Amino acid sequence: MANGNNKRLGSPATITNYQSPITNHQLPITNYQLPIMDLPELLELGEKERNNYKPIRVHCCTSTGCRAANSVAVKKNLEGAVKELGMSDRIQVVGVGCMGFCGNGPLVEIDPQDKLYERVEPDQAASIIASLNGGTTTAQEGDFKHPFFSRQKRIVRETSGKIDPERIEEYIAAGGYQSLYKVIHDMTPAQVVEEISKSGLRGRGGAGYPTGLKWATVAKMPPGQKYVVCNGDEGDPGAFMDRSVLESDPHRVLEGMAIAAYAVGASEGFIYVRAEYPLAIKRLEIAIKQAKKLGILGSQIFDSPFDFKVSIRIGAGAFVCGEETALIASIEGGRGNPRPRPPYPAQSGLWGCPTLINNVETFANIAAIAREGADWYASIGTEKSKGTKVFALTGKIRNNGLIEVPMGITLREIVEEMGGGVIEGEVKAVQTGGPSGGCIPSSLLDTPVEYDSLVQLGSMMGSGGMVVMDDTTSMVEVAQFYMEFCRGESCGKCIPCRVGTVQMYQALTKILNKKATMEDLEQLEALCDMVKCTSLCGLGQSAPNPVLSTLRYFRDEYLALIQK
Repeated sequence: MANGNNKRLGSPATITNYQSPITNHQLPITNYQLPIMDLPELLELGEKERNNYKPIRVHCCTSTGCRAANSVAVKKNLEGAVKELGMSDRIQVVGVGCMGFCGNGPLVEIDPQDKLYERVEPDQAASIIASLNGGTTTAQEGDFKHPFFSRQKRIVRETSGKIDPERIEEYIAAGGYQSLYKVIHDMTPAQVVEEISKSGLRGRGGAGYPTGLKWATVAKMPPGQKYVVCNGDEGDPGAFMDRSVLESDPHRVLEGMAIAAYAVGASEGFIYVRAEYPLAIKRLEIAIKQAKKLGILGSQIFDSPFDFKVSIRIGAGAFVCGEETALIASIEGGRGNPRPRPPYPAQSGLWGCPTLINNVETFANIAAIAREGADWYASIGTEKSKGTKVFALTGKIRNNGLIEVPMGITLREIVEEMGGGVIEGEVKAVQTGGPSGGCIPSSLLDTPVEYDSLVQLGSMMGSGGMVVMDDTTSMVEVAQFYMEFCRGESCGKCIPCRVGTVQMYQALTKILNKKATMEDLEQLEALCDMVKCTSLCGLGQSAPNPVLSTLRYFRDEYLALIQK
């Protein structure tokens, strides 16, 4: 095993004819191989980092939601107060990732006291620090015992809000990259694939395809160039799960990608992120640079024959690029149009090579499964839906933010206990799955949240958006909103989606204008079935779901608008 001070020379990295700069912060290409790290060095680095922690850590959220509420100024004032009060020897202010309760940000946590402050104003920062020295503060106290926090089970978000996402040392101090070392040195690629299969993990991007089966398909392809792709093109209205994970814990995603690459025999990976996520992109760039510097990404990782490099690709905001084949086309430099399947990306993906594509949340589960074992993960959730799921809880609800809950929890527990119910009136419906999902009425809130049960209701898990609606909401208007979205986001390649979404939108508008007849309503239903059955890709195939689900559960609202 190589010593950490030992440097190995290698050839310069090359840029292919499809490589383009990521941003102005593109990392320079070096002509030397960085040091190779082994396990003792990794553990030593983590121990050194923990020993440098001050007795009190003040965590201030610096993710997008809290930044929009001026958390950067809060953090600056916290740091200034620590210095002014001469408490730098025992208090450390840390900018961390998302703590979850986004609607009550900016959030500040005092560790290890488990104190939480919500809606913190910059001018309250000094009093928070003073309270740690016997003073008082006017800042609003939160409660970690609130169901919003206590009902969660954190795997993907295990260290979100606990570590500085821009320092690899903090991730390593929390056990980061030990799972990668474990699989490289203690497991064969086939054993890794088997472990992921036994865990029961299903793809968190929406369809819920068994992750282990997808990995096994790529692994069984003939040796040669293979790719691993992380789909971070999160486009559902109201969804911000992947953005939060990338902003809060980018190394967790990189570690999951590296484990996947080892398992399937890939040597190169891409993270596809929408351009609307500048903070996520910035932190990914930093994370990749740090991992390369320590030799955790690149060549001969952990003194093994395993090589893996990662690049970022930035999408232009097309919703259709969340579809696998459209995403591949975009990475290759083409227009983001889907193509017929088969062949599937696992067989012929990027530049015709076998390609493994999973979304951000899927990869963020991998390190924990490798560390704790498949049986541990399979013990969480339900028979057919294992583990946890991250949801963006939004809409007309008291407690907005990110939650991570075990599969099988009911919609009622999420909406009424964790979310605190609607602000006024009664819960009318919950929309899951974004434009591809459906609207579930309040009468079915006791339904367990799992892949199959939501499909039976005419909705789907989706990537994790969950929009709550109260009794003032027009469900026909909701259907029109999602159809307007799908109409605008259609790539136009196939006629059913290109034309059908326009016609469905027009039909819904006619109904809302009270100019439609029963014949129009019947034609709308037939049109939904046609688009669902004949569209080329998942966007068109699922576009009618919001219409069909609202017709199923709220048909009376349609009939009330129909000409008699």
